[in-house]
Amino acid sequence: MKTPVYIVDEACIRRNCAVLASVKERTGCKILLALKGFSMWPLFSTIGNFLDGVCASSPWEARLGREEFGGEVHAFAAAYSDDDFAQLLTLCDEIDFNSFAQFKRFFPLVEPDLRAGSNAPGGRVPPIKMGLRINPECSTQDHAIYDPCAPKSRLGITRDQFDGENLDGISGLHFHTLCEQNADALETTLKAVEEKFGEFLPQMEWVNFGGGHHITREDYDIDLLCKLINDFKAKYGVQVILEPGEAVALNAGMLITTVLDIVHNEMDIAILDISCTCHMPDVMEMPYRPVVTGAGEPNEKAHTYRLAGLSCLAGDVIGDWSFEQQLKIGDPLIFEDMAHYTMVKTSFFNGIQHPAIAIQRGDKIETVREFGYEDYKGRLS
Repeated sequence: MKTPVYIVDEACIRRNCAVLASVKERTGCKILLALKGFSMWPLFSTIGNFLDGVCASSPWEARLGREEFGGEVHAFAAAYSDDDFAQLLTLCDEIDFNSFAQFKRFFPLVEPDLRAGSNAPGGRVPPIKMGLRINPECSTQDHAIYDPCAPKSRLGITRDQFDGENLDGISGLHFHTLCEQNADALETTLKAVEEKFGEFLPQMEWVNFGGGHHITREDYDIDLLCKLINDFKAKYGVQVILEPGEAVALNAGMLITTVLDIVHNEMDIAILDISCTCHMPDVMEMPYRPVVTGAGEPNEKAHTYRLAGLSCLAGDVIGDWSFEQQLKIGDPLIFEDMAHYTMVKTSFFNGIQHPAIAIQRGDKIETVREFGYEDYKGRLS
């Protein structure tokens, strides 16, 4: 195929979703697709057969979920503007707030029919549920940039801020503390949630355990996850919600690139037709080291190369890998597990050609989106 291109395997998406559906079946929980991690809407019809809906972080994500997914739409953002909230009211089944100030500002603007549902002529209007995001102040990970419980975090309401507040209108609590973690991290977090917020849980209708659950990873402890959910539901009588993004698309996609040139500066450096900063930014931010098909660790195989991007950013470097054979100009390379947190975070920096997007269905690969100059130009004015 012409490169660069992202290819997402529908069978892998379906397999991941089947695992998530088994958790739903064993626990009665709801599972939502976190659009911030994976929002490739041509596959929503497949994912929607297994999951209950989507969670959004903006009106545009919420609108995409409402128009293309067909299930529930939940929203959370660190703050809402007047315009954003007005749009979300027309799109969402649930809206969660990051502070009491935001809840007090916007809740009075919600029409009574939307608060409680209405049997007015023309059909029932479903109620919009309102929730609060809490911060249990319990860090279970080492990546500070992805830790909502880090000191001075802007995300979530700490326990001390609940003192003296009225929870009328709030039907649930929401926490999100994990990132690519197993069920033992959730177990630790739940203990902190109960310790700090346990007095409020019996009056809630639902509790959202957030995302970051690596449920579809081979070593994930699904039995422990189901036990934690079932025990929590039995103790507090609440609906439990999960909202993974990465778990839906884990190991389901690849980014195929071509070697454009090979230069030497203390080591061989292969320049590719992609950019790390433009097309795989988690490699820099996480940091995350993808698997390259057929390659090994540096010096493990006969020929070691630094794989680098096309942009003018000096640090546009993906990493070092080794190969059995020398790389040549024109060779294709495959970066694996490139479905989640890739397409949703790409940019047109330097005007570099954006990878096409394709879906693999069985033996056939269908290109569903290609990008051209007008896409780049249209982002700028």
